[in-house]
Amino acid sequence: MDAPFIFGKIATDDNFTDRKQETAHLVGNFKSLINTILISPRRWGKSSLANKASGLALKSDKRLRICHVDLFNVRNEEHFYQLLAQAVIKATSSRLEEAVDNTRKFLSQLIPRITVGNEIAGDITLGFDWDELKRSPDEVLDLAENIASAKGLRIVVCIDEFQNIASFDEPLYFQKRLRSHWQRHQKVSYCLYGSKRHMMMDIFTNPQMPFYKFGDLFFLGKIKTEHFAPFITERFAATGKSIDSDACLEIISLADNHPYYVQQLAQISWLRADDGHCSVQTVRQSHEALVEQLSLLFVNLTETLTNQQLALLHAMTAGETAFTSAEVMRKYRISSPMSVFRSKKALVEKDILDINAGTVSFQDPIYAWWLRYCYFIG
Repeated sequence: MDAPFIFGKIATDDNFTDRKQETAHLVGNFKSLINTILISPRRWGKSSLANKASGLALKSDKRLRICHVDLFNVRNEEHFYQLLAQAVIKATSSRLEEAVDNTRKFLSQLIPRITVGNEIAGDITLGFDWDELKRSPDEVLDLAENIASAKGLRIVVCIDEFQNIASFDEPLYFQKRLRSHWQRHQKVSYCLYGSKRHMMMDIFTNPQMPFYKFGDLFFLGKIKTEHFAPFITERFAATGKSIDSDACLEIISLADNHPYYVQQLAQISWLRADDGHCSVQTVRQSHEALVEQLSLLFVNLTETLTNQQLALLHAMTAGETAFTSAEVMRKYRISSPMSVFRSKKALVEKDILDINAGTVSFQDPIYAWWLRYCYFIG
């Protein structure tokens, strides 16, 4: 029997939960070639949303092409150019021969090395002379626009983990180069998203950065309980099992509406429903198992934090909000208001905390629970 809940990979078809408004928004941007910056904390479903919107947009426009580039583990310009060129060539070629022809025609000055994989359409690997590419990357950066213009196409380039460009050599210069090319494109738009929210915010909302006001800034929120609850109930029913309404709400509450953890906790609860029925007790036992499963990871993470960072987290898990008040600083041994500022900044950079509209919250609700009930005790 297939697992009814999906986490840790792109959710498709029945595994894709709600996001109707967000999907319609993104589909509209794709069809209108509006540049889009998609921002949210980690594991909130950005990649699944982009994949869903891509499929719907492609069905409604035969001249539209969408290519996907993942910058995970990409740490330099050379690799970036290689992946971008390969993705554009593959998305705009219906067969292997066309992919080779497009490469030779539209990248003629760079003369890339072409390695043909299997017979899947467009399955090729490109290699460039880095010295030549570094001097003149224009052909790669304008590749999508040139192909779209020549073939009467419209192209959307989706780039995941886009914040990784900040780790390249001379990142500011590189970003200026990208924007100088991409802002002139008329038949191509870009959807840029990533898992490091604070870095994405700096790239796209800082007036001093090249990509400031590059496109439609799209903040992805949590999935609401009224949408998650029927999804969980329906997924249980699809496999011949049932779940109490209270148990369903308990899953969502314990996971704090976090898309990844709701799916994971629902899956563990489904597996533990041996008699075909899931109760609140089953969910709580599943939650305990999930916390225990992740505890070693949490221990290792916590050991990397300073005493002042831990003091701030302790105050947060206790429900405090006035972190710089004399009473809170004394109670949790926070040294100064400046220490609060520095700790917040460091914890955001570590993807432990998130700050949205001035409100500080945990990115990982299971880690928050572990800190409160397993670590900060006694």
